[in-house]
Amino acid sequence: MSWTTEQLAGLVEPDRAHRKAYTDPEIFDLEMERIFERTWIYVGHESQVKNPGDYYLAQIGRQPVVMVRDQQGQVHVLYNRCPHRGAQLCSARSGNAGNHFYCSYHAWTFHLDGKLESMPAKQGYDGTNLDFDNPEFSVSRPARTDNYRGFWFASLSDDGVDLKTHLGESAAAFDQLIDRAPGKETEIVGSCFRMVQQSNWKIFLENQLDSSHPGVTHESTGKAAQHLEKTIREDGRDVPMELAFLSDLARLGHDGWTKFGTVGYRNGHSSLEGYMGLRPDAPDTTEYVRRMYEAYGEKKAEEILGINIHHMLVYPCMSIQPPLQQLRTIRPLGADRTMTEIWHFRLKDAPEAIYRRSLTYYYLVNSPSTMVNADDLFNWWKCQHGLESSASEWVSFHRNAGQDEDHDGITRSAPDSMSEMPLRHMMHAWRDYMTSGEGV
Repeated sequence: MSWTTEQLAGLVEPDRAHRKAYTDPEIFDLEMERIFERTWIYVGHESQVKNPGDYYLAQIGRQPVVMVRDQQGQVHVLYNRCPHRGAQLCSARSGNAGNHFYCSYHAWTFHLDGKLESMPAKQGYDGTNLDFDNPEFSVSRPARTDNYRGFWFASLSDDGVDLKTHLGESAAAFDQLIDRAPGKETEIVGSCFRMVQQSNWKIFLENQLDSSHPGVTHESTGKAAQHLEKTIREDGRDVPMELAFLSDLARLGHDGWTKFGTVGYRNGHSSLEGYMGLRPDAPDTTEYVRRMYEAYGEKKAEEILGINIHHMLVYPCMSIQPPLQQLRTIRPLGADRTMTEIWHFRLKDAPEAIYRRSLTYYYLVNSPSTMVNADDLFNWWKCQHGLESSASEWVSFHRNAGQDEDHDGITRSAPDSMSEMPLRHMMHAWRDYMTSGEGV
């Protein structure tokens, strides 16, 4: 079928969404056209292309792009396509191109900003319509590229709000990834965990701020961690602080997540408040705070460390956990397939122990082999297959519906609840993007 604007709008109601929004291939194509190939999509962090010639491949909607740093130190985002016969210029996920891009098919060569440099048998083009100065024969660029404090985005549309306006309140998460560093810089460490999930991209985003699932989905992991803690204590040893990352999942229980509020912002962004003690009474923490005081002054440092964000969703493409120094980005592949990349950051001049603490969370919770991630992946797969059933046409987002607080374009979840407000909020944004094609 060909979906009309009215039909698309009808897929989302105040407290539920239609299953077709998650399963229909034609709707997926429309999502690529009206959301992922129109709004601002994350490409990568500048530290992924640290040196001249460094490049990294990404995807904007269905379009392959490459982020590269040129010999003058400028970062560019280009389509990963030779304008001659269409071959991809880069096939490795990352690398160094040297002084130019070289097409392995016919040896056309391009400057790192995309401008055509040369090709073999150049005289064969004399008297033809090929003009070296015509942008048609240089590597194409997305319509718009911009960065926020070194985090690079691209939009394939000439129209729409600028990047800063699109990010709005969600920019606080990027600020935290930098400002929490005593050295006031951050950089990606190594490569990423990269996975293909057998589920729709919206299921992943919804799960990140679904505070009613951890005590159920991850209960077995939490109880196993509690048992290990008990064994360690009985042996007379100190329990590693990081083990609480897992044991808290059971300690909070099914209903213990009511105290963690969520906030919905403009343009579909949303956040979850912190749920773990990230400033325990430990020498490593004391040293970190001392360095922050030294860098910023006590008042400013406490203001930075006091920002209560555990998870920030930057709609429609990413999830950031600033206190844990990690960022996830999604690349939808189909209605039932989503690729995720999970990156870890190092805070400049922070104690090594602080980096190791966050790295432990990265491995314990988000690696492909952890029990926590496996539980999520399995549930998402089950959701996707369940939604293909016509047993019910609707997905329920009823928890605390009608009880959230709206003020000046910002929605806060009902107090002391596990409100499904973020799920409603994102689907309402999805409806608006799909029916207007503009920011919401």
